[in-house]
Amino acid sequence: MLKTLRISFSLKNTYRVNGILYSIKQIPLLKKILPNTLYRIRGLKIFANVLSVIWEVISIFIGKFLYFLTMVCGIGMLYEKAPADQAFLHILFFLTLIGAFMNTSLFNPTRDKYYAMILMRMNAREYTLVNYGYAIFKVIVGFLPFSILFGLLRGVPLWFCLLIPLCVAGVKLTDAAYSLWDYEKSGYVHNENKLRKHLWLFAGIFLALAYVLPAVGIVLPVWASMSLLLVFIPLGLLSARKILSFGYYREINQELLSQITNQMDEIKLAAKKTSEKAISTDTSITSKRKGFEYLNELFIKRHQKILWKSTVKIASVSCFIICGILLALYLVPDMKADTNTMVLNWLPYFVFIMYAINRGTGFTQALFMNCDHSLLTYSFYKQPKFVLKLFQIRLREIMKINAVPGIVIGAGLSLILYASGGTENPLNYVVLFISILCMSLFFSIHYLTIYYLLQPYNAGTEMKSGTYRLVMIVTYFVCYGMMNLKMPILVFGVACIVFCILYSIVASILVYRFAPKTFRLRT
Repeated sequence: MLKTLRISFSLKNTYRVNGILYSIKQIPLLKKILPNTLYRIRGLKIFANVLSVIWEVISIFIGKFLYFLTMVCGIGMLYEKAPADQAFLHILFFLTLIGAFMNTSLFNPTRDKYYAMILMRMNAREYTLVNYGYAIFKVIVGFLPFSILFGLLRGVPLWFCLLIPLCVAGVKLTDAAYSLWDYEKSGYVHNENKLRKHLWLFAGIFLALAYVLPAVGIVLPVWASMSLLLVFIPLGLLSARKILSFGYYREINQELLSQITNQMDEIKLAAKKTSEKAISTDTSITSKRKGFEYLNELFIKRHQKILWKSTVKIASVSCFIICGILLALYLVPDMKADTNTMVLNWLPYFVFIMYAINRGTGFTQALFMNCDHSLLTYSFYKQPKFVLKLFQIRLREIMKINAVPGIVIGAGLSLILYASGGTENPLNYVVLFISILCMSLFFSIHYLTIYYLLQPYNAGTEMKSGTYRLVMIVTYFVCYGMMNLKMPILVFGVACIVFCILYSIVASILVYRFAPKTFRLRT
């Protein structure tokens, strides 16, 4: 068992270390300094191994921390009608049920499993049990400190906080044992990357039960949530017997891993087919414009489904929510004071909302897959004046796309502010509306700028830039951090407007100076 665990770690660590070295090589400042023989340098490999071990330890905890901070406690704090401990346990219970079948390691086909069981012909039963046992161990260890921390903050008894990790592990074990029993009965192999339709339906129902019911003040009593979770501890122990005695691990893994060598090709083919279906093939689509304006207009017209369909949906949902809030303010006047205070002081919160709904990533992916991956093979396409010209044209288009929900949300917030009691300073209405539009503008500029400066895709449309991923992660955490900031509309709104203007100027300069060198196909 220990030998199997050591080999498993070695396999994972090897390609993780190579990935770290590749990402380091892609950093612009280091790219010219580091040699092509980077993978042979012992010192760098030791450094990468240290980073890999540190990441393994951090990964045990960071996901659980963010899970409690956002999905359980973060959203749970918004439900003022429900007691804190009841809302915490209610949400935790239903999310745990979802995680049982959507986040497993037993039925997750990965490359390390393929290398170990298919290429190296390791004992499938031993390898699977060792790795699954390690995964359950990480669940228990990772959940323990945060179930205690966040549970106590929400008023949950300490003794139950200590048992929460065992309850979560029990739910996962129970679902795994059921899936193994189902395989013996029907021959169906559960694959968490290809969930059946009824499981997606269950996930949607459980999400609604987790978040919608507390919003209207309906939550499971503390004793009920505790009882439902505690029952999975003995069920998990019984399920462990089934998992340990199961005799068809090689057959299951062979079926799961049989197509893994073609997995990336299948994903790319599926993405290509999906993209092609969304592109209009109407040959009558044309344009009277010239040059890059002609190219851009054809692109926009032929990609209406990709670029505008989701934007219209987001704007429609936003309008529906705003109308619902206005109706609630009319029917329940007691809500007005709290709502007014929130709108006047929680404008930074909408940075994360605008980040979540912006179409920057989808726009740049569509640009590359259906336009730039071909045109970047031509030298004229990368000349500075043409790069900046096309950047400005595309920025105008993405600003239009993101502006639609921005206008709806900005105008809706101004109406909510007025309906909830208004403000002594009329300038707040103007700043509130414009600042939301500026957030929309910022994300339009931001995503297009980093696309031009860090163009992350190769000719096969695979993302190959570690720096691009890092910028995406930093962007997420900065926007998420804004949710905890409270500032008056006038102060934050003006700062937001000024920042967006300065950022747009700096972005244009950077694109003009560096994009001709960086806007290229990756190898």
